[in-house]
Amino acid sequence: MSVEITSGTDRYDIAVDGKPAGFLETRTRPDAILFLHTEISDDFAGQGLAGKLVSAALDDVRSQGRSVLPYCPYVRSYIAKHREYEDLVPEDKRAEFEL
Repeated sequence: MSVEITSGTDRYDIAVDGKPAGFLETRTRPDAILFLHTEISDDFAGQGLAGKLVSAALDDVRSQGRSVLPYCPYVRSYIAKHREYEDLVPEDKRAEFEL
């Protein structure tokens, strides 16, 4: 299985063997990148693709030196389970996201 993650305007996409498998919708603001919605196609559910997609997107944001506001419940729970990403959420916003 070949997994490819790409970023475009206001989203990250994940494909498996060249077939679209899902996306993470974002919005860029001057102070942070808002993570709004993560969706994986039913055909690819249960393969851990959402986690791979979110991890890659968070790593990308870190490489840009940006912050994240995790409005997407999946992204919020992912950060809560993977505390190494918590620093991407501004300290004064963590309580708002229960982090």
